[in-house]
Amino acid sequence: MTKVDPILLSVYARTFKSITDEMSISVQKTTRSPILCEAKDFVTGLYDADGNMLEQTENLPILAFSLAPVCKYILEYFKGDIHPGDVIFHNDVFSMGNQNNDVAVYKPIFLDGTLVGWTAVKGHQADIGGNVPGGYNPNAKEVWQEALRIPPVKIYDKGVFRKDVWDLIFANIRLDIVQHDMRAQMGACTVGERRFLECLTKYGLSSFLAHKQALFDATRRMMEAELEKIPNGTYSGEGKVYYDGHHEGTVFTIRVDITVRDRSITFDYTRSDPQTDGFVNGTFTSSASATVLTLLQMVNPDIPHNEGMIKPIEIIIPEGTILNASYPKATTFGNHLCPPNADSIIRALAPVIPDRVTAGWNNLLCSLTTGIDPKRGEKYVDIGFMGLKGGSGAMLGTDGYDHIGMIDASGGLLDQDYEMFEQTTPHLLVKHEYTADSAGPGQWRGGLGVETEFVIGSDDTQLVTFGDGDFEPAFGLFGGGDSTLNLIELIYPDGKRVVPRNKDLITGVPKGTVYHQLAGGGGGYGDPTKRDRAQLEREIRNGVISTGQARSAYGWKG
Repeated sequence: MTKVDPILLSVYARTFKSITDEMSISVQKTTRSPILCEAKDFVTGLYDADGNMLEQTENLPILAFSLAPVCKYILEYFKGDIHPGDVIFHNDVFSMGNQNNDVAVYKPIFLDGTLVGWTAVKGHQADIGGNVPGGYNPNAKEVWQEALRIPPVKIYDKGVFRKDVWDLIFANIRLDIVQHDMRAQMGACTVGERRFLECLTKYGLSSFLAHKQALFDATRRMMEAELEKIPNGTYSGEGKVYYDGHHEGTVFTIRVDITVRDRSITFDYTRSDPQTDGFVNGTFTSSASATVLTLLQMVNPDIPHNEGMIKPIEIIIPEGTILNASYPKATTFGNHLCPPNADSIIRALAPVIPDRVTAGWNNLLCSLTTGIDPKRGEKYVDIGFMGLKGGSGAMLGTDGYDHIGMIDASGGLLDQDYEMFEQTTPHLLVKHEYTADSAGPGQWRGGLGVETEFVIGSDDTQLVTFGDGDFEPAFGLFGGGDSTLNLIELIYPDGKRVVPRNKDLITGVPKGTVYHQLAGGGGGYGDPTKRDRAQLEREIRNGVISTGQARSAYGWKG
């Protein structure tokens, strides 16, 4: 039996993280879509032979739990038929995928003919077929109206490229850029494979196996130590979802019962509302990811992201609920159920761990524009990352982050570069700035939201909107105030003003239309009248807080 060396154990942990970080850099530097190379809407991962997570670099927290379940599914799907040189694609939401646009590449790793691990990269693709360019179809009721489903399929079989399979997939995807980005993801998997084999060759397979298990055990103990700080008991919370894309006025409730027993925690969503007959449903994987990422914000940030991290966590999401829709329901919105899911968890745990939770984060209200760029005569797709990023909730002792984005992005989602926005779309940016008074007041205020304005530069533009941030502001905690609501509006060249619904598809938007968006801030924490006066006065001078709000919310006498 190989003896575990504590120093070598640390070397393994850092090496695994270095591998997934290098894979992440490879994706960022070689992909072409701004969704990947600028916004970094992707995850890279390293897994053992059984699909257990060795390490991940999420970039986007909502992808925290999205690769390992599929890896285990692939192992079963291709049982007895996994070989050196295989490369496998997958996006299918009904076989543990999280979102149709999030397409993954898996590459098995062999050492001397033995399967020893996997590398994987999942990224949000600019298009994935379906009825609507860009992949978001608020009118969808079933998966075929949303996207091309890709169950596990070999693009390379024993090192031989399957041109027939490749052509079948990309014949159903509108944008050539997706082919290039998928090749970049494959390249990043090869980078990770190379580095992992170097590690195993250096230290030996038996050493790796012994230290891997020791790393899992140590990580599990770290998570258990964090869970021990939460008092035993069962705690309940709720979050709201507004409008399913089809039935005006509909409201759905996510309900979680969190049971803490010594060194374990269970999240039970059994009481959540049933799945919708519309666009707004989640998958088990997207909802479990939302649960994990919210918990991770309440525990030691130095816990490694491997299989041991999730061992003390049980997640129960019955099929047929809004968080785990049954086949063949539409589910593209599933990633964006994370904010109300997180709200339910925060509300449940705030009374027992007030020093570890934040107030509410700005909920999502996002848009996606597609059309033909008249400068190049080419199709474009743009997710408006600039405009959707509101503020985070404050917590004990700390203001919220300004312009960080919804909780499922949590700062991993980078902003669009202004010049690149105008290079990759026909639009002209007019304004992008912080919004005064958008943060929820508090002894520690929420993060600020932003105002964005641009002029649409293509005729017959299509606009898709999705989110819930125009219905419910980010909530305050322990006397802190709520933030402001989100807004998207279009001002047409003839002066007509259109406010889209929060799940809407508008076609024929003319060139010259002004797109205007407000993203609210985060909720405040604690009594606003106790806010540090010197800090408050600096914010008044800087225009962050108006004199009116300073007097009405903060009790300022100046």
